[in-house]
Amino acid sequence: MDRTALIVIDMLNTYDHEDAEVLVRSVREALPGVGALLERARDASAPVVYVNDNFGRWRSHHGEILEAALAGRYSDLVEPIAPDEESLFVVKARHSVFFETPLAYLLSQLGVRRVVLCGQVTEQCVLYSALDAHIRHLDVVVALDAVAHIDAGLAEAALQMMERNMSAELCRSGEITFQDVPSD
Repeated sequence: MDRTALIVIDMLNTYDHEDAEVLVRSVREALPGVGALLERARDASAPVVYVNDNFGRWRSHHGEILEAALAGRYSDLVEPIAPDEESLFVVKARHSVFFETPLAYLLSQLGVRRVVLCGQVTEQCVLYSALDAHIRHLDVVVALDAVAHIDAGLAEAALQMMERNMSAELCRSGEITFQDVPSD
């Protein structure tokens, strides 16, 4: 069986950076979509993998990253989508969720052939992650109502690139299913 995994990108965020105010507005709009995807994936027993920056704290682990985000001034953006006990977690250092992380290996061990991407930032981490998933021969889905951006124009261009150049399926979170499908 080929499985679908939900990849939650950089949503455990302290919002302590120069573009935070612009990003926060977009995250507020994306939050219901992210929450809906988490619920649907968990209900289907699909793998949920949080892939998150470590904010340059190289001795940190997922618990500390979550604690820092919940202690930040925008904890209301983190609490509703916080990892549960079943969630998996990968720390990343750069834009792509795959760059020098064990994510590709993890997904192969789980039998994942299709990834649903949600989170932030559409024109940066989501875009580069979609490209890296595509070159690893994974099917890519991007939940349009569950991604946040800093620059709306660049985000729209990034979504077009994902669709045209990476064969990504772009759809709303309510249209995405997580059922396992027979392998080819």
